[in-house]
Amino acid sequence: MINRIVLRLFGIGILTFLALPLIVIIGSSMTSTDFLSFPPQGLTLKWYASVLSDATYVDSFITSTVLAMCATAIGLLIAVPASLALARYDFPGRGFINAIFSAPMVLPYLVLGSALLQYTGYLGFSQTFGALLVGHVLIVTPFILKSLSGILTQEHMALERAAADLGASPWDTLRTVTLPLLKPGMITGSILGFITSWINVELSMFNTTAVLNTIPVQLFNYVQYSVDPSIAAVSAITIFISIIVITLLDLTIGLDIFSSRQHSDRNH
Repeated sequence: MINRIVLRLFGIGILTFLALPLIVIIGSSMTSTDFLSFPPQGLTLKWYASVLSDATYVDSFITSTVLAMCATAIGLLIAVPASLALARYDFPGRGFINAIFSAPMVLPYLVLGSALLQYTGYLGFSQTFGALLVGHVLIVTPFILKSLSGILTQEHMALERAAADLGASPWDTLRTVTLPLLKPGMITGSILGFITSWINVELSMFNTTAVLNTIPVQLFNYVQYSVDPSIAAVSAITIFISIIVITLLDLTIGLDIFSSRQHSDRNH
């Protein structure tokens, strides 16, 4: 009984510790002063209005969101067939290909960003949305691939073979067996990939311009010259968007799908 209480208190303490920075950011975004202050000195929403009425911030939000969505979608199209091929077949160069896919996870994003700038400059489309998209697909795909690779076990492969033995066509097997098995990994990888793309600064800063900017790079440039509560307001808006997205995911697909799938795997 005592151990359970101690463990519960410890868990509450950890959650409180993790939540405190969010509370500080949201509180600082509502201060009425012209400088960051916590606890807030007065309550106002003028900094939110300032951010939402600033075209550069709005454009940066839109660019970051569209970029992350496109990079995640393309990453899925690459990672799904790649994970199936790497899991199903043993072919020469399999380990090398797997290492190539994993490389962006260990290479510094500054190095990738600099290399991408030179490469796209040679091809004639540097510092464009296309160049940003290429770079973000590069860093998003490994997260999706790793999420899918952990799901494709021999047991799951056996289910595909069983479906084929029972007369299912390759398309029916893919639609009714493979994709449902991959769904938790696709969702997990997409969330990780979207977040990775949306918050990226190092790679993006080499490939943005004054007109084409992402919100993390916009903030990075802004804080070099001024620090006011609008910075906290942008961060708070990001927090609110994250809460809304997680809530919508839970209401539509149910985030308990992950625990359900893991419980099912353990039972088997």
